[in-house]
Amino acid sequence: MKTGPFLTAGALAVFALVFPARAADPAPRARPEEAGMSSERLALIGITVNAEIARDQLPGGVLAIVRRGKLVYFEAFGYRDKAAGAAMTTDAIFNIASMTKPNTAVAGLQLLEQGKLLMDEPLSRYFPKFAKMQVAVMDAKRETIVDKVPANRQITIQDLYRHTSGMIYGGRGATAVHKLYAEGSSPASLAMTGPEFLDRLAETPLLWQPGSTWDYGFGLDVLGLAVEQVSGKKLPAYLQESVWKPLGMDDTHFVVPAEKTGRYAKALPVDPSTGQPQSMRPLTEPGKFDCGGGCMASTASDYMRFALMLLNKGTYGGQRILGRKTVEFMTANQLDPGVKSLMANGDPTRVDYGFGLGVAVRTTRGVARLLGSVGDYSWPGASGTNWWVDPREELAVVWMAHSPGPIRWKYRQMINALVYQAITD
Repeated sequence: MKTGPFLTAGALAVFALVFPARAADPAPRARPEEAGMSSERLALIGITVNAEIARDQLPGGVLAIVRRGKLVYFEAFGYRDKAAGAAMTTDAIFNIASMTKPNTAVAGLQLLEQGKLLMDEPLSRYFPKFAKMQVAVMDAKRETIVDKVPANRQITIQDLYRHTSGMIYGGRGATAVHKLYAEGSSPASLAMTGPEFLDRLAETPLLWQPGSTWDYGFGLDVLGLAVEQVSGKKLPAYLQESVWKPLGMDDTHFVVPAEKTGRYAKALPVDPSTGQPQSMRPLTEPGKFDCGGGCMASTASDYMRFALMLLNKGTYGGQRILGRKTVEFMTANQLDPGVKSLMANGDPTRVDYGFGLGVAVRTTRGVARLLGSVGDYSWPGASGTNWWVDPREELAVVWMAHSPGPIRWKYRQMINALVYQAITD
């Protein structure tokens, strides 16, 4: 088959049969060669991923690649439910965990564009109980809190977006302070109502002085509750009206409807890295509050729409979700040179990245563990899901898989390399 503009009518007909357009497609389909990618080299993805599935390292997954506005790859691998023998499908629904955070960030930025939730505002303007936060002082082994000192400044709205609030995830460390916090967003949402969650945070000492340290935590969950207070709507309702519906994200939910639960993908029952039992929260029942840091479910197609909106500087399908300058601000590094970065507490594959508003941002061509370009941005999910946008390459990628153990870091690097090696021009 010839490539580029020399495709014959017969060749186009064959391509349409092999890669037919579907209503759920997030972008027009095209041969990879029409978007500067190699079909032959993209075929390595299926060979590699299927080999991992055959070795019981991965249950299955879905990968979508858009380059230069064209959907050049959209494939499902392995099993949606291996125990039941159910094959993976491209419309499978996944617990996207912290891929929720960029959605919450967009909600907050929409309010910023309305003159609300301004970056430098103190969190206490919306929740007064955070006005006089204290920071823990620990012994040399960090096993005991020996004192508390007043925060040097108040937590700001910007701190919530960029993980510099000092309110950390309890499951990302072993200090005396970590033991006072809930493990993560989803466990917190199951254990506490929104007001109870805020009360718990406000009475718990911070691990770091606000603004001093990037350390993974509850900032986007608190931002989601601030969005609710300012908008007067629950976070799912706000996102449905202002983000998901305009983008056509019909399968994105905080609670998966009963009629869609058959499409929910399952993890392997045993973690292939540790040999320990594992499972994913099915998101079929609501938590006590809708956590903006990690409680959403979605599909590869839906999340690609979200990614393309950001790649297109705030628009998708004729709908403007954010202003161009707002997207540029969101995806720019927000960490001052003096901010200590503990990015390994969030994701070891993003170590040596900067951080914007809800997304990690590459600031150098080398050093980082992933291929890409200066300015690419992303944030993955602990469930095993991942996505990224590379504006310089006009590239958006979404990888959906339930591989929640340490092995997820391997697949982030593997999929990243397999995508970039297929770029030809």
